[in-house]
Amino acid sequence: MRLTPVTWERLTEAVADRVVGLEPDDGGERPRIAVDGAPAARPGALGEALAEALRLRGRPVVRVRAETYWRPASQRYEAGRRDPDAYYERWLDTGALWREVFGPLAPGGTGRVLPSLWDPATDRATRAAYEELPPGGVLLLEGALLQGYGFPFDLCVHLRMSRAALARRTPEEERWTLPAYARYEDEAAPGEAADILVHTDDPRHPAWTG
Repeated sequence: MRLTPVTWERLTEAVADRVVGLEPDDGGERPRIAVDGAPAARPGALGEALAEALRLRGRPVVRVRAETYWRPASQRYEAGRRDPDAYYERWLDTGALWREVFGPLAPGGTGRVLPSLWDPATDRATRAAYEELPPGGVLLLEGALLQGYGFPFDLCVHLRMSRAALARRTPEEERWTLPAYARYEDEAAPGEAADILVHTDDPRHPAWTG
C-alpha cells in the first residue's frame, strides 16, 4: 500500500471534490458518506471541515454523529459499564439508523432525516427536528465502528491509528474500549474495506490512499 503525505486541508478538498462527483450505486439521489474512526482520530473534525467544503460547492449537508444513535444506557450497560464486547456489538442502534437515516435516503425516499436520536450524556431523547435533504444533498455519518453493518455508504473514509498510537491518545477513562477497536480491525478490516484510508498516528502529518 502506497501512502501519500497530505495536509488536512488538502485531504478535505480532495474528498469534497470526490463526493461532488459521486452518483449512488443504488440509483439514489443523495450520496451517503462515512467518516469512520475512533474518537482519538477525531472523525467529527474531518466531518465538520468536509461539510463546510461541500456547502461551498453548493451541496446541502446533513451531519449525523453515530454516538447520538447509541442505545439508552439501560441497554448499553446490560453487561456492565465497561464491557468492550457490548461496546462493539450493541451500543449502536443500527435499526434506528436504518429507519431514520438510511431508509429516507434510499431511492424513492423522502429525504427527511433525523440528525440525532439520543443524547448519551443525559440519556434522554434529543427531540431533534427532522431535516430535509434535497436531491444532490449529502449525508455525513461520523463516528467509530461504522463498517460491517451493511450500511449503504457511497464513500467511506477510515481514519486509521496503530494500536500503540490509539492507546497513547485515548484518555485513561476510555481505554477499556481498546479491545473493541482491536476486534474491529481484526473482524471488519476497516482499512481494507474503506474507499479512502487515512493514517493519523501523527495528527499533524496524516497520510492517505484512496
